[in-house]
Amino acid sequence: MDIQRILEQVKNGEIEIDSAKELLKNLPYEDLGYAKLDHHRELRSGFGEVIFCQGKSIPHLQNIYKNFYERDTNVLGTRATQEQYEKVKEVLPMVQYDPLSRILSIQTNVKPKIGCIAICTGGTSDIPVAEEAAQTAEFFGSNVTRIYDVGVAGIHRLFSNMEEIRKANCIVAVAGMEGALGGVVAGLVDKPVIAVPTSIGYGASFNGLSALLTMLNSCAEGLAVVNIDNGFGAGYISTQINRLACNTAQ
Repeated sequence: MDIQRILEQVKNGEIEIDSAKELLKNLPYEDLGYAKLDHHRELRSGFGEVIFCQGKSIPHLQNIYKNFYERDTNVLGTRATQEQYEKVKEVLPMVQYDPLSRILSIQTNVKPKIGCIAICTGGTSDIPVAEEAAQTAEFFGSNVTRIYDVGVAGIHRLFSNMEEIRKANCIVAVAGMEGALGGVVAGLVDKPVIAVPTSIGYGASFNGLSALLTMLNSCAEGLAVVNIDNGFGAGYISTQINRLACNTAQ
């Protein structure tokens, strides 16, 4: 819940001033001891706080989700496990989990979708990281076109989808192995491309380091690179670009 909404509720007589003061005590963040919940982030940046679930204890995760939900706030968590999902569901039955992307989310206020982001993968094995990017972008209000398994091992598959890819305001290229997809796509489009190296590959791929270095050293213009397996980061940045493109077009 942000300040503007609290003030509107006071103005409309929906809540008392004393109740509003209690809510404002938790802004800009609420200190739970083990976590400081940033209730102001969406007001500042246009994106609510996201929970990195990996490594968090079950009680901590349950309380964090419950806290955000009780404030009528959409909640997005990444890198969640099946066990974490089942335990959070015990206290919040409406929580949704996708085992492929490992995203654990609650959407009480679904954002209208705008624009378009194209998300491509080199192979099928890259899809979990791509889905983290795609579902992050959709959660924050972007339309997403998925174009999977179009890597350079069969580059004709990429060429046959270029018309659809070029319609997007931003392209996310997700690839492991040698990581060539990002540079190839960036050389074929006039839109920004975000390359995501994945940890997919044989021994000399060094768990994604080979793909990361290929993407960082690409000679193609308009290519930005996020960290290995960081689908969330790519989904977030691509949504920022998509929003800017849509605002400019208005």
